[in-house]
Amino acid sequence: MTSLKASLQDDLTAAIRAKDTSVTATLRMVLSAITNEEVAGKVARELSDQEVMQVLTREAKKRKEAATAFDDASRPELAAKEREELEIISRYLPEALSDEEIAQIIAAAVAEVTAGGQSGPSAMGAVMKLVTPQVAGRSDGGQVAAAVKAALAN
Repeated sequence: MTSLKASLQDDLTAAIRAKDTSVTATLRMVLSAITNEEVAGKVARELSDQEVMQVLTREAKKRKEAATAFDDASRPELAAKEREELEIISRYLPEALSDEEIAQIIAAAVAEVTAGGQSGPSAMGAVMKLVTPQVAGRSDGGQVAAAVKAALAN
């Protein structure tokens, strides 16, 4: 099985050969971010697929925020470019969880934490600790935190 980084590099080569400038530029930017992450710290190392996924998720979030900022600044051409990059990056991310799936994960975590004696807003950290690994990379953290807060308020 090839690693996610190797898959990105293969797709970059294919995009260069196909003269697809937007895919080429986006994949180069993503691979650059991965390389920066690999050499950060005291010892250079190869990132695991999970760590590469985290970098991809971070880059996708940056594109989403930039597109919103450009929309707010009345710069639709720049917002469209950011959305195009986001779409290219999204090809490599796992499918997003539906609201129902997130609600089920949160309900199970809330039930587990409340069975342990915690309840109300003070249980937020314990619930998030259970929920976060299950939704990492597949859902927006802010959306999940708001849903957890709402579930604990009920």
